[in-house]
Amino acid sequence: MHGSGTRSKPPAFPVTCGDALDVLRLMCTSTIDVCLTSPPYWGQRQYDTDGIGREATCPEYVEALTAVLNEVKRVLKPEGSLWLNIGDSYDRKCLQGVPWRVAIGLMDGGGWILRNDVIWNKVKGAPDNAKDKLRNIHEHVFHFVKQRSYYYDADAIRSTPKEAKVVNGSVISATGVSGVRYRRQIELSTALTPTEKVEALAALNDMLDAVREKRLADFRMIIRGQQRTTHSDSTGVSGRAREIKDKGFYFLKYHPNVSKPSDVWDIIPEDTHRQGDVHFAPFPSDLCRIPILATCPPGGVVLDPFCGTGTTLAVAKSLGRGAVGIDISQSYVDFARGRLADLLTEIS
Repeated sequence: MHGSGTRSKPPAFPVTCGDALDVLRLMCTSTIDVCLTSPPYWGQRQYDTDGIGREATCPEYVEALTAVLNEVKRVLKPEGSLWLNIGDSYDRKCLQGVPWRVAIGLMDGGGWILRNDVIWNKVKGAPDNAKDKLRNIHEHVFHFVKQRSYYYDADAIRSTPKEAKVVNGSVISATGVSGVRYRRQIELSTALTPTEKVEALAALNDMLDAVREKRLADFRMIIRGQQRTTHSDSTGVSGRAREIKDKGFYFLKYHPNVSKPSDVWDIIPEDTHRQGDVHFAPFPSDLCRIPILATCPPGGVVLDPFCGTGTTLAVAKSLGRGAVGIDISQSYVDFARGRLADLLTEIS
């Protein structure tokens, strides 16, 4: 049974050569904080050994991959995350929908919770000579969790905050909001009662004080009869619509550390020549940073069961996390081990 006390600890050396499913079955339950991986795509690439990606049919590939990832679920801690980068494939000119077949299989068959579908825009794509379809330059990065409560550090991935400033005695937000326009709209409003005007002006002054004291980076004020209220004017659907009805205004507040990244990432793929072409499709380092910073606590452990040349492991180590990798190819394992050894030398 999974999780029995007879299971061995994770391998002492961070990179192990072997079949991912076999090695995972030797690992203890609930020992990994994050799994970040990009498994071989179905039927697209010729790696130096057999394994996942060489199945005869797409359903066989999906079955094999979901079996590995459901074993990953066992070794993840309850608050852990899985980040899965996966591309699509064509079969007889038909796009197979591989990423979503896998995602739905994990949700329906494995009980995973899908939190985000990130679109990796590769900006530039490989040459495409097809004359009857568009170029494909995006891939999916799915974020799965085991339970509704999980580790997530949103502040670790926010942008560097811009500064508010005071000009001629008036506070101006990082994006230029001074409150003058809102104050005038309130004073001239025919949609607000005198009492609502007094309350709106007081609330506006509180917002400007919060910006001045850097408790707030920015805000937008929505005033009855002035701005579009929300996505819905129905008070039964929208809490903001209820605020407009009851108070005559509401605020959109912007976090003092600015916003989180969106679910579209513009990241150029790695140049394989920089690694001596040891791997046909090396994972870009920039694709690893947000998942690790957001969902792996400092000192936690990152797993990549299809580690290839070890990019995930190297980024994890550089960010102060532990790393465990598995790959079926001995040449990739040797390369990843050397890469990690070089990194440890640089750090020390």
